[in-house]
Amino acid sequence: MNQVIKRAFLDTEDGQILYRIGGEGEPLLLLHMTPRSSDEFREVMPILAQHRKVIAMDLMGLGDSDKPPRVYSVADYAKTVIALWDELGIQKSSILGSLTGGYIAGELAAAYPERVDQLILCNVHGFDKEETDKIAKRYSQGFSIKEDGSHLMQRWLARVNYVGNGELNHRCVLEDLKCFGSPVYTGMAVANYCLDAKERFSLIKCPTLILSGEKALEPLEKSGLAKIENQLWLSETITHSHRVELKGGTLWMMNQIPEEISKVVINFLENH
Repeated sequence: MNQVIKRAFLDTEDGQILYRIGGEGEPLLLLHMTPRSSDEFREVMPILAQHRKVIAMDLMGLGDSDKPPRVYSVADYAKTVIALWDELGIQKSSILGSLTGGYIAGELAAAYPERVDQLILCNVHGFDKEETDKIAKRYSQGFSIKEDGSHLMQRWLARVNYVGNGELNHRCVLEDLKCFGSPVYTGMAVANYCLDAKERFSLIKCPTLILSGEKALEPLEKSGLAKIENQLWLSETITHSHRVELKGGTLWMMNQIPEEISKVVINFLENH
């Protein structure tokens, strides 16, 4: 039976954060990639909510959360998670983070080990200095509105070869448009954090699943934002981790294969 997923807002000193919540039982927080929102988990949440209390938040500056008054760091984003947990009365939670959200999830496990039960890092790619400089530049410039409206087609075509030209791409474009007119703060935060991530992630002690899609690196590699030789760092840094690669999985696999992902996630949470 599908669980009802409701939406609500958390008030913080830097603005409002939208979050989705549903289900009962042990909590599981979902943190999305950039420049998406909690909509990344629209398909998977009702499935996971049959087993857990599931929460997904729009990171500040993305989706329907407010833009922060300054460029947030990954540590700042981690503090917003703590604020949400405190508001909901959650003392300890498991976390699933997708790419950008995975870096924030890892920082939470490193900085607040007493608050994190189990950790799932999904498509958390590694980046070197050359790549992080490119990412920082791209996101500091953000997206620009063109007088002739050509920016709309540009965003439609940006990932159509990977996502397809249907409803999911439409959802991604809507999320892109919410980022226009300002820097994409989450991307800048992760770009600034990546080179310290190995040191920070070496502090992670909780049970950890490294979940990746077989084809998830492809668009980043083709755009020059990630190299295949930089992708062993998670397993090397979190030596007690367990790794699963999903055949055919992409960066957007949360929407594309939610049943397969839910099966792996629930199996990990119940057996580790």
